[in-house]
Amino acid sequence: MKQRGGVPLAVTRAQTRESGPENWRSAAACRSVDPELFFPVSATGKSLEQATEAKSICAGCRVQRECLSFALRTLQAYGIWGGTTEEERAIARR
Repeated sequence: MKQRGGVPLAVTRAQTRESGPENWRSAAACRSVDPELFFPVSATGKSLEQATEAKSICAGCRVQRECLSFALRTLQAYGIWGGTTEEERAIARR
């Protein structure tokens, strides 16, 4: 996955569009959290704990629905978005 400054490009590109219909990001609970938390490297061991922690942040987020909608609409292939993993979003798209 291409990265810029250690952050996946999908995140850095998305965060550059703060106005318009995507302005929900400014209210996201994850905004002040290290983005790497939301990009575990696997679905087992420590990465599973990482995904659980990321999902717990999403669970308390007031824009979780908008985040998930964005991830589904833009086919985000990596990371936790709107409280879902890549696998969960793949199932939702079917």
